[in-house]
Amino acid sequence: MLDKLKELTKDTAVYGISTILGRFLTFALVPFYTNIFVPSDYGIITNYYAVIGILNIVFLYGMDSAFLKFASSKEIGDEKDNFSTPFVSIMITSVFLCIGLILFKEEIARFLGAPDTSNFVIYMTLILLFDSLAMIPFIKLRLQRRAKVFSLFKILNIVLNVALNLIFILVLKWGVVSVFIANLAASVFTLLLLFPSIYKNLRFSINKELLKRCLKFGIPYLPAGLGAMVIQVIDRPIMEHLTNLKTVGIYQANYKLGIFMMLFVNMFQFAWQPFFLQNAIEENAKEIFSKVLTYFTIAGSIILITLSLFISDLVQIKIFGRSIIGPAYWSGLNIVPVVLLGYMFNGIYIIFTAGIFIKEKSIYVPFIVGSAAILCIILNYALIPLMGIMGAAIATLAAYLAMALGFYFVTQRIYTIQYENWKLIKIFIIIFAVGTAFYILSYNNLLYFINKLILFASFFILLSIFVLEKSEINFIKRKLLRVNVK
Repeated sequence: MLDKLKELTKDTAVYGISTILGRFLTFALVPFYTNIFVPSDYGIITNYYAVIGILNIVFLYGMDSAFLKFASSKEIGDEKDNFSTPFVSIMITSVFLCIGLILFKEEIARFLGAPDTSNFVIYMTLILLFDSLAMIPFIKLRLQRRAKVFSLFKILNIVLNVALNLIFILVLKWGVVSVFIANLAASVFTLLLLFPSIYKNLRFSINKELLKRCLKFGIPYLPAGLGAMVIQVIDRPIMEHLTNLKTVGIYQANYKLGIFMMLFVNMFQFAWQPFFLQNAIEENAKEIFSKVLTYFTIAGSIILITLSLFISDLVQIKIFGRSIIGPAYWSGLNIVPVVLLGYMFNGIYIIFTAGIFIKEKSIYVPFIVGSAAILCIILNYALIPLMGIMGAAIATLAAYLAMALGFYFVTQRIYTIQYENWKLIKIFIIIFAVGTAFYILSYNNLLYFINKLILFASFFILLSIFVLEKSEINFIKRKLLRVNVK
């Protein structure tokens, strides 16, 4: 089991290098945007990318999940069949979707509250097209465990995107449209990088039997994917409707500070999905999966507590005279711990999806995610008028928690795993205790830096006493502290 966990950790680390570097470069655009654009302009960017996120699910309609499932086992057809069938299917449907979006570009721009930006819709549509065509080749690299190539291509995409943003905005003075043109150029470049892999694996034909199985497994991920994306982005348009674009801009800038937990979840997901599909036949697979959840939760809790305590200090650090986010956005920092916890539950739900893939029971997915999305919408409308941006953050957290619980109960029926529930409960009790102390001290203006350090140390002490076993503590000392422990 230890060898398998090391394998997962290694792949996670490789994906992590690209994910951290890539996301860091993307995140670097946040202080750039918030110091260059007024909140209303940043709100326009936020709304357009919310739509891109939703439509990306429509363009893929679950074919990415289906490819991951069937290409890993090759139950039907040969290797080229398993690549070509979902790729050609996505290519054909994407063309028709692009035509439809461009025909209604004025209506879409008005819906987004920016009627003078209809040309942005064209750029948005082309971004969706090229990103959709790149999805299957990227998953192919993951299944081949070519993590380094995957990571390199992702990094190049982000580097080019960031560089073009700087050129178009600072040098050419193109304004907000620069964000979309830079993204489009990076998406085209990435697809060109993937072209040799596409050429090698593609035949312009569709295996009808495989397509039928792909659609049966993948289609439930269309409403589920839309539901998941609704959870991620619906708070922005609801907030814009209930408040204004300035509030949306402040919310988005602070929500972006959850990037550190999102990075951890993303790099883990890239490694986790091929890992559990390839190791499901192992005799001790369920024991391995149980340990994965425990260690993921421990790692996530460390990120959560660390950032929650020190985020107000981090954002004030100036790099080249600019803070991480502009001072005009600091009023929203109190949502960051809630955002981080939401992303953590998102990662836990991803772990629970293993049973769905292994047992091919995707029919449950849209019901769970859809229910969570409805909960998110209801809570946004209920809480934003009462609590402002904190209400939106709590609504998203509640939705991710609902998804994690929903997948847990469903997968325990179809693929029972004996998780270390008591350990998990103790981890969350410790998080709650430290978090309560954090908010009490903040409310009473007693959260000085020394108090933060005391809370930080207390968290690790409680974790080592009540959660970690002696063998695990010794392992940490050997690997991280380089201490020889008998």
